[in-house]
Amino acid sequence: MAATEIDYYELLEVNRDADGATLKSSYRKLAMKFHPDRNPGDAEAEAKFKAIGEAYECLKDPQKRAAYDRFGHAAFQQGMGGGGGGHPGADFGDIGDIFETIFGQAFGGGAGGGGRQQQRRGADLRYDMEITLDDAFHGKQTEIEIEVSASCDTCDGSGATPGTSERECNLCHGHGKVRAKQGFFVVERPCPTCHGRGAVIEDPCRDCRGEGRVDKAQALAVDIPAGVDTGTRIRLSGKGEAGPRGAPAGDLYIFVHVRQHSVFQREGTTLATRVPVSFTTAALGGCVNIPDLDGETNAVDIPAGIQSGKQLRVRGAGMPVLQGRGRGDLVVEIAVETPTKLSKAQREILEQFRETETGDECPESRGFFDKLKDAFGS
Repeated sequence: MAATEIDYYELLEVNRDADGATLKSSYRKLAMKFHPDRNPGDAEAEAKFKAIGEAYECLKDPQKRAAYDRFGHAAFQQGMGGGGGGHPGADFGDIGDIFETIFGQAFGGGAGGGGRQQQRRGADLRYDMEITLDDAFHGKQTEIEIEVSASCDTCDGSGATPGTSERECNLCHGHGKVRAKQGFFVVERPCPTCHGRGAVIEDPCRDCRGEGRVDKAQALAVDIPAGVDTGTRIRLSGKGEAGPRGAPAGDLYIFVHVRQHSVFQREGTTLATRVPVSFTTAALGGCVNIPDLDGETNAVDIPAGIQSGKQLRVRGAGMPVLQGRGRGDLVVEIAVETPTKLSKAQREILEQFRETETGDECPESRGFFDKLKDAFGS
């Protein structure tokens, strides 16, 4: 039985609702098991290896998979739906574009095309990076290591065994698309032989199995600019997944996540912190020193009589402006702390102070109790 007549899902030993990760995992396991290098001289293993490769090529592409789920192998065979095969070069008019209406741009290069399908660009990738607030303040140069599909070194990304090259497809004659009747309609679809490329590789590279790319670890330098915040996205052009058979690579996007700091809270370019001060400092005034992320110290004056919750602003002591000039502000929120342990002498001093109180020392407190008297007549 020809490999194209075997159900692709059975070949890959997965359920019909398997996701992309499951498909890829099963394909890799089976490809390794039936690879010709592991089974020298075994024609049956080599045929199985090619069959599972064909199945994976179809099912990993969402549009091709949708077509296969709907029409089976007939979706990729000339003469689909009965009613005559039709020569790949025959002109059936604009009605041939109906397949694009059903499945989108993946099945043609535009209305009335006829040229080769454009090379499919490699997929974009995402990498999540966690950094400290100090890193976000100063910026950082670091290196990451990711596993990504990269151009095959053996065939230099061509997919063909070194010393060989691809040739024009005999079925579509280099157009990359074929047309065939389906009942009363004519449909245009990618050539099932060359998969829309217009050319075929007769002797695929053994290392990449004709894909022109292999999975391998890559070390990449990443420059984190000063001022980044959680959600900042850094784009590394051309560092994503390599495209098949020399097609352009996708991009790699670094998504930044800034860890919480033990002292400062951040909102945009503003840094905020809560500073407890003694009730004597709050009453008499004073000064507190707040270390900065750049290593300097900010002296913050505490005015006499300050209350808890009062915010003091230090201009230009916050975070750098991303890709700009200047810095945000530092906001210091005051928290007046009442002493919980007093010596005998301190207690006596406070008792003397209480005896001299007139109520004018704390106008907010006095005003509240005056309101109570007015409200309840007591």
